[in-house]
Amino acid sequence: MNTSKESSKDRTRRPNRPAGGGPRPQKRHKAQPHHQPAPGWVGTDESGKGDYFGPLVIGGVYVSPKTESFLTHLKVRDSKKISDGVIKDMDFQIRSHCIYSVVVIGPEKYNLLYNKMRNLNKLLAWGHARVIENILLRVDCKKAISDQFGSERFILNALLKLGKQIELKQTPRAEEDLGVAAGSILARAEFVRRLERLSQECGFELPKGAAENVNQAARKVAEKMGTDALNRFVKLHFKNTGKVIQDSASPTLSEQAASPQGDSSAQDVGTTGDRNSPSGEAEPGAFLIH
Repeated sequence: MNTSKESSKDRTRRPNRPAGGGPRPQKRHKAQPHHQPAPGWVGTDESGKGDYFGPLVIGGVYVSPKTESFLTHLKVRDSKKISDGVIKDMDFQIRSHCIYSVVVIGPEKYNLLYNKMRNLNKLLAWGHARVIENILLRVDCKKAISDQFGSERFILNALLKLGKQIELKQTPRAEEDLGVAAGSILARAEFVRRLERLSQECGFELPKGAAENVNQAARKVAEKMGTDALNRFVKLHFKNTGKVIQDSASPTLSEQAASPQGDSSAQDVGTTGDRNSPSGEAEPGAFLIH
């Protein structure tokens, strides 16, 4: 029997080689589908920026083709055009149907961070960036829109790894955008809730804004709890602070508002830390609500 001959069965098991004994052809791999980012965009807005009492709140909502229809049907619009009662109901509806994030910076933490940064736009950018990053942890979106409060470099510089690839658009009157309007509703509703809690702590209603009635309420807080207690309720860098304590014998708050260091002991009770804080450490007082 001629053992040099291969059976046809054996030959079929061996891959064909090119003429001349070259290398065997590479295996063909099935083409992998190209990853496509999620359609839609993230809209962000803030509340409490111009209010002496209460926190600074930043809200953001991811708008997909599906939730865009829902938000349109809900008649989402700029939160400044909606009453507090209606806005709480809309806030519940948006939270129930959309991917969102809300960051709340209470007065004590706000005062501490402002004294570190000495720039409100940087503080706003940090809050907007944290909201965007939180949403990107849940959905791979490539576009974000926010109201224009300064150079877009503020937000871009504050974004971390996930947000570095996002297309950011800042525009005046951004509340006309559905996502930004939805974010403004979440931010305003949370601001109203937090202000109500502070009012309960004071024993009387704390007004919004920064007009003379706000100064009167702040004086009432100082008379009841002492001027140092204002740090728990107000944004100290507002001009209102000087008017409120000008007749006070205690200069503590004036010095703190002007100090670049601030009060390192200022913390909000019952808050959670954020590892993405401006200082690079866990900052108690920055609420993260997903």
